[in-house]
Amino acid sequence: MRRSLLSRRQRSYVSLLVIVLSFIVWYGQQQGWFGTVAKQVESSQPGLYNISRFVDGDTIVVNMNGKYETIRFVGIDTPETHKPNTPVQCYGPAAAAATKNLISHAGSKVRLGSDPESTNRDRYDRLLRYVYLPDGTLVNKWLIENGDAFYYPYFPFTKSAEFKQAEDKAIAAHKGLWGNCTPTPTDQGGYKMDETQAQANGQ
Repeated sequence: MRRSLLSRRQRSYVSLLVIVLSFIVWYGQQQGWFGTVAKQVESSQPGLYNISRFVDGDTIVVNMNGKYETIRFVGIDTPETHKPNTPVQCYGPAAAAATKNLISHAGSKVRLGSDPESTNRDRYDRLLRYVYLPDGTLVNKWLIENGDAFYYPYFPFTKSAEFKQAEDKAIAAHKGLWGNCTPTPTDQGGYKMDETQAQANGQ
């Protein structure tokens, strides 16, 4: 009888606990507690850096634990908007806006990745990096796929073939700069804007 009585008591406690927990979960959902917690966890993911400034389509400045670093996207090049002695090139402002909009809509936080075949910094002391959104989107490749950037074949990097394929598809679809400008082929297998191709048609 005693064992049976304890068993019934235990079942009562468990049932009461389930009811209380269910109420807490329901109430928390109504108050948005769990969504807030999820956003806090996402925003505090290790390795995510806040954007300090957008320079142009292929360059950003991030706050790396209190130190501001200029990041040059590995494997891509966008039409110029701020290069000294160079006019704003065709599609330059649109490419810069594409980068800013994509990253801003993702919360203005990025994860950075180096490439084993690339140097750590360029001659301007900018860090050369792959730039990822919190959801894993590779910004470098996304810009090429959407016609906002050129594939950059002049220095080795591991994703070279992947980026070249993405560029070929963008060219075939006349996306972005491929439908609005006339890029000039280079001897190294890439493309560039001719120095005379200033911003055209508001692009």
